[in-house]
Amino acid sequence: MAWITKNSAGATVHDRGEPYLTEAMRQELQDKHIPRYETTLACTMPALHMIQHEYGWVPYQAMREIAEFLSIRPADVADCASFYEEYWLEPKGKQVIAVCRSIACEFCGHAALTERACQKLGIEVGETTEDGEYTIIELECLGSCGTAPVALIGEKLHENLTPEGLEKLIEDGRGRSEH
Repeated sequence: MAWITKNSAGATVHDRGEPYLTEAMRQELQDKHIPRYETTLACTMPALHMIQHEYGWVPYQAMREIAEFLSIRPADVADCASFYEEYWLEPKGKQVIAVCRSIACEFCGHAALTERACQKLGIEVGETTEDGEYTIIELECLGSCGTAPVALIGEKLHENLTPEGLEKLIEDGRGRSEH
């Protein structure tokens, strides 16, 4: 397999006029998180969670702001944000369809669920519909092996799914956010 390279050193980060890391977030980090840890590096995940919760994703500007506030390297924040699946480095849809791909769900047909959702919405895994309504992802395990296959739509777990059942959930939920 050939390595695919990208010019990350020459990438441009577009900043918005106002900071993502608000004064209230800084205060919470200062009062609640920093005193709990030996180093400020350990506060990277709580800071990323704050940004993700507030904006639904973690922009590069926010990563730089976190690094500056915690007096750590921006690369450390970016490494953490890009390592964990739970952080979004691009905007996502109002509703995220997360199909479980664990071994139990694999045996019970998770691929058919993913295929039907992609087909219904006209996107691939990791993409967002043009209207910004849906994003489809696959996750390693949703912890419901006894009711496989499963998918998380927003924050609601749907168990014993069939491709037809998932398609109906998409049709019923179109235009309604379940964050």
